[in-house]
Amino acid sequence: MQTRKPTDQAQLPQALAARNDGIALDLAWVRSVQANTSSIERRVATLPGRRSVKKQYQAAWLCRAISCIDLTTLAGDDTAGRVRRLCAKARQPVRADLLGALGMEGLHVGAVCVYHDMVDTAVEALAGSGIPVAAVSTGFPAGLSPFALRLAEIEASVAMGAAEIDIVISRRHVLTGNWGALYDEMAAFRAACGPAHVKAILATGELGSLRNVARASLVCMMAGADFIKTSTGKEPVNATLPVTLVMLRAIRDYYSQTGVKVGYKPAGGISKAKDVLIYLSLIKEELGDDWLDAALFRFGASSLLGDIERQLEHHVSGAYSAGWRHAMG
Repeated sequence: MQTRKPTDQAQLPQALAARNDGIALDLAWVRSVQANTSSIERRVATLPGRRSVKKQYQAAWLCRAISCIDLTTLAGDDTAGRVRRLCAKARQPVRADLLGALGMEGLHVGAVCVYHDMVDTAVEALAGSGIPVAAVSTGFPAGLSPFALRLAEIEASVAMGAAEIDIVISRRHVLTGNWGALYDEMAAFRAACGPAHVKAILATGELGSLRNVARASLVCMMAGADFIKTSTGKEPVNATLPVTLVMLRAIRDYYSQTGVKVGYKPAGGISKAKDVLIYLSLIKEELGDDWLDAALFRFGASSLLGDIERQLEHHVSGAYSAGWRHAMG
């Protein structure tokens, strides 16, 4: 099997952001982290009514959202044909006439995310596009396969050309407060990724509390995660605004202490354009404009792009089209 280097995919957005090399585990810092659930819920509850973006500004924000989508297929019945069609959609996420009317020719998604077995197909389909391939790894979604196999899976995906690796942490380390074990695990995953960027999936719906989410976020960043990600998309509860706020503030604290910018990726359950605008508003308020870019922000999504395309068509034509006219592949 021919191997490829992640750097063979030119113009990666991540090249604009420095890698997170991590720091030594600081248990005093980790244990000092708290989360006031009622305050967090009140904060995010104000967003839908307080932040409204209309007309050309809404269209611009939705185009920015498209550039930050990790277009994803993680189904048991994935085929090479489905992945190729998804990659074609990644290259041309919105109809050419609509992009021309918006002045957004050349717009494409942030990455295509697939299982390890489909990495080679995706890399071939995206050749020359500048769109990186992300592979889910480490026994996704449960993360319970033998540790040596999880490391080998990362290395194999990178060898096949994956420029980004979405790993899943062992939830038991968080639930038992074994922060040293979580740090060591994440650091080993980071080392196995080599030049590929690593996104740490926390599976926040299975961590028990917002405090655990905050502490797990911090430990993964200390161990070198380039992104922290909410969910696999397979848990009963995936990305939510309270979890997002907690993780964004962990990123902000880490940046304040280290000067290193870590990215954020909400995934699972984000399927409507109106929800995207709320997430972008929260990112802008909590972290600033630097994070409104594919180098530091991604949406993990499959059906989201179709709804965004419908909203953009409405902006251009004044009429909504049927959902079936905007298939994902």
